[in-house]
Parts: sequence; C-alpha cells; structure tokens
Amino acid sequence: MTEESSDESRLSTSFGRAAGIYEQGRPDYPAEAVEWLLEPVRAEDRATRVADVGAGTGKLTRALVGLGAEVVAIDPDPAMLATLRDQVPGVPTFLGTAESLPLPTNALDAVALGQAWHWVDPVAGSAEIGRVLRPGGVLGLVWNVRDEREAWVARLTRIMKGSHAEQLLAAGEPPVAAPFSGLEARTWEWSRPVSRETLTAMVFSRSYLITAGDAERETIRREVEVLFDEIGAIGDDVVELPYVTQAFRAVRS
Repeated sequence: MTEESSDESRLSTSFGRAAGIYEQGRPDYPAEAVEWLLEPVRAEDRATRVADVGAGTGKLTRALVGLGAEVVAIDPDPAMLATLRDQVPGVPTFLGTAESLPLPTNALDAVALGQAWHWVDPVAGSAEIGRVLRPGGVLGLVWNVRDEREAWVARLTRIMKGSHAEQLLAAGEPPVAAPFSGLEARTWEWSRPVSRETLTAMVFSRSYLITAGDAERETIRREVEVLFDEIGAIGDDVVELPYVTQAFRAVRS
C-alpha cells in the first residue's frame, strides 16, 4: 500500500469516531434525487431491492426506505452502522465495502452510494457492484455539495479545507468501469436551514477535521466561529445553507 492510499484509507474509515456529529451535521438527500436514481428499476409489482453502500449513519438509507425500497445497508465501520440501526430500525446491516460486498450474485435491482464513491476504487468497485446487480440493474451515485456561489459558503470551505468528494466532482463525471458506462447526470438546488450547532457539527464531521491534530482543530474552530458570528448564526438563530445535489446513474450491461 502506498503512503497516499494509506492516508486515504485512514480518512475513509475515520467517521465512526464522530458518528453522532456526522448524523447531526450532514444533510439528508432530496427525495426527488433518490427517486431519480431508482427510476429505471422501479417496479409496481414488488419492492425495489437496493443496497446502500458506504451507508454511514443512514442518510441515504432512510430516503430509500421512504420510497418503499427493500434496503440493506453496508459500511466498513461498525460504529456508523450502530448509529444507522438507531436511526433506521429494521434495515439489515453488514460490514463491507464497494470492492467486497457480502451479497449474492445478481441479487439486487440497484446499488446506491451517497457521499461515498470518492473513497472507492472505481474499477474494482464497478466490477463488484456489477456482480451483485441483476442485468439491467442500476448503479446510483449521489453527493450533497455546498453551493459555493454563496460567498460565505466559499469562505467556509477555505477555512475547513476542500474534500475528496469536491475534488472528484470538480474534475468532471465520477469515473466508473465495466460493466457500467454512459453515466446520466442530474442536479437539484436547494437550501437547508441550519443553526450554529448544526453548522459546527457539519464542519467537524469531515474526515480532515476528525483526523487533524488538536492545534489544527482549534484554529479552524476559532475561524468558523468568527464566520458564524458574521452571518448571524448565533444561538438558536438559523441561516440557509445552500446545496447542489449531484446525482449520477448507470445501467449494468
């Protein structure tokens, strides 16, 4: 394992130690975006069988369940899955990754990943997801990205540093490999009312901050508190945090 891949592995598996603030700070997914991901495989005669991979605390899981899907949740971190079971009772959970899924071949209609594909080896992940999908099944990828056209949001990103996801999406469509090709893409613009407490949780739910040293975390805390004062996120007052949800889907050939 290279030093770079070791660092990425450390970051990608860091979230469990901050599962509570992840659940508090991260936004849910717009229902219409999740519905679009499943659109090619929605059937009227039975529930759509979906795996939420990299499920975390269940942000995407609950949206899938809300659409009537039959869902299993998979994540490499047992602490995240423990929080998911509290948030979305009754959903089966399994330890695993996109590159190694504890699921049978041709078993699913869809595999969905929310805020997760940027941690995946696209060749190995595509092949393994292709294995568990039925022919014609769908791979769905979705990210909630803060809309940095708003000046204070761009300043927030500069303070807390960019993420792997933002770097991947800035480069264009996320990479996928056989048996997938020809990604379709859609975006949705929306905003989330957030308090200072929720904003702080969002900042410190990021892998860079979870794994940073105490001095770095304290410096960033001071800078975001100044920003939050300036935008009026004081006490229980809320501000609108704008997002762009970017979704992609591909059909298994």
